[in-house]
Amino acid sequence: MKSRFAAIAIGAVSVMALAGCSATAQGDGDGGGDAFAPQDVRMIVPFAAGGGSDVSGRAIASGLEEATGSTVTVENREGGSGAVGYSHFLAQQGNGNYLLAAETALLALPLTTDVGFSYESFTPIMKLGDDYTLVVAPGDSRFDTCTDVVDAAKSDGVVAAVSGTVSLDEVVFTLIEKDQDITFDRVPFEGGSEVIAGLLGGTVEVGSLNPSEVLGQLESGDLKALCALSEERYEYAELADIPTAKEQGIDVAFAQFRGFIAPGGISEEAKQFWIDAAKEFAESEAYTAYIEENLMQANAAYGDEFADYLAENSAALEAVVGK
Repeated sequence: MKSRFAAIAIGAVSVMALAGCSATAQGDGDGGGDAFAPQDVRMIVPFAAGGGSDVSGRAIASGLEEATGSTVTVENREGGSGAVGYSHFLAQQGNGNYLLAAETALLALPLTTDVGFSYESFTPIMKLGDDYTLVVAPGDSRFDTCTDVVDAAKSDGVVAAVSGTVSLDEVVFTLIEKDQDITFDRVPFEGGSEVIAGLLGGTVEVGSLNPSEVLGQLESGDLKALCALSEERYEYAELADIPTAKEQGIDVAFAQFRGFIAPGGISEEAKQFWIDAAKEFAESEAYTAYIEENLMQANAAYGDEFADYLAENSAALEAVVGK
């Protein structure tokens, strides 16, 4: 599955080459000494404002500001299902003043698209936790369960929204297709907020969204949850009544991780600085609030442990969406 955004991503790397050289020359901002001192820190969000990645990036930036006393400015660099933002970030090689709010696209893009990076191109700092998704439909939909969706896909077809061609949505719908021997008609959007608009506007019939993105619409009745693509039912009161896909005979559960990374080639001092700041953030009320408000599963990992998780998760993804 080759993305039509491949040329954009590769072009972005080329255009940013001089910027990357500048960033490398600027280095970690430690003035040549042993101590790393962050300067003009940028948190790149490779998706549009309003979605789960944007919420994650802003929460992390705020938490790191509290932990370090530094200003962390959030930049949304959307396009190419995340490829534009990741390619811009690749050009910051060696610059410890750049961070990126990472998720499944970090692993899926290199497996499905001709981009110039993989997860090994960057420096893993922190995995905050796991974010499962819900399959949702408009409140007046003909579907009440995910079984209804599967049955319809076998007969007259179902139009499904995906927030990018290599997103978590794409992964879970592919897993459902393989498990149930069906095919969805996909309509790609750039982010979760656009998927919600497509559902409410009748452009698509079903979507896969993180609970934090869609809770308001579920509570208002504008949208309804058909199943949760999680191992077990949520313990959060707002979601506890939603059956899992497995309860409905669909053997699919897959979580998107939320975390942040630094560019490749940064100094050990810069890497340790951000890991220490991440651990301080994880002990804060702000971290607990982020996890609970976004209905996630807390499961933090740092540095090399996060890198091991990425390697294992990439191998699992390759079996599903690999080239």
